[in-house]
Amino acid sequence: MRIDKLQAELPAPKRKDPNAAAALQELLGGKYGEMSTLGNYMFQSFNFRSKDKLRPFYSLVASITAEELGHVELVSNGVAMLANGPDSAQDEVGGADISKAPFEAMKDIRSFASFASHAGGSVPVNSNGMSWNADMVTTTGNVVVDLLHNFHLECGARLHKLRVYETLSDPTGREVCGYLLVRGSVHAHAYALALKQITGADITKVLPTPNIPLGNIPECQKYLQEGSHRRLYTWSPADYKEIAGLWGNGEQALPGDPPGELQVVDGMPEGGKIHQLTGVASAFTPDYAPEEMFEVATKLYKMSR
Repeated sequence: MRIDKLQAELPAPKRKDPNAAAALQELLGGKYGEMSTLGNYMFQSFNFRSKDKLRPFYSLVASITAEELGHVELVSNGVAMLANGPDSAQDEVGGADISKAPFEAMKDIRSFASFASHAGGSVPVNSNGMSWNADMVTTTGNVVVDLLHNFHLECGARLHKLRVYETLSDPTGREVCGYLLVRGSVHAHAYALALKQITGADITKVLPTPNIPLGNIPECQKYLQEGSHRRLYTWSPADYKEIAGLWGNGEQALPGDPPGELQVVDGMPEGGKIHQLTGVASAFTPDYAPEEMFEVATKLYKMSR
């Protein structure tokens, strides 16, 4: 399901910081970014063998796929917000003077293409502008190999997010990282439990995993307090309930996190608003005559009521 909200409430950025936006791009199109987790789980779910016989494992991968799509949306919005700056209710008036190089500072930013080609928006590239690609997708048809790969992917992604978090100071980017660190911990835990069920091996005791104490990260605290670290969502009103066979049954939160039993929640988290990016006439966004477009849109909106 898709609703017109982000998975988490993001604070408005304090200033325009396109270099911070470029850093956050790593969480979108980097090796361990959200495009990679989405691509891996999505194609694994499409290609999953013996769905009926292995239903709980299929449902786990399928439901996390839906969450990852929301993570792509969350990071993308965070990137655009940082690149464009504080919220504003005012669109720039048409006919702005562009002869004085109003965006001269943009030539010195880390990812000039983010301005020149994408108007300060997000695209599936990493922090250096290298395109995300399908070589980052693993779908073997072997459920154990895929689950093991997914566990590795989530562990790598948590390191990824921590390193980006440690480079950012703006609350928008830090909130994105804090939320994703908690949810990435959930996914790593879920894949570890799935591997334990199907093989009998407790992967967290066999292999070292990133030691990232979420309790030390301020932006993680409200998510821990509300129990997000113990919740998996179905992202559906009726399907994928079989994940309760893996995520529950007396299993507890990870050591170091607030204690409690793991929970499956039908549907999705409440989420937060999507911030608006205002028009910039001197950059020809959304168009050279935005007032005409706004007038048409207003008429269409009234007709829909």
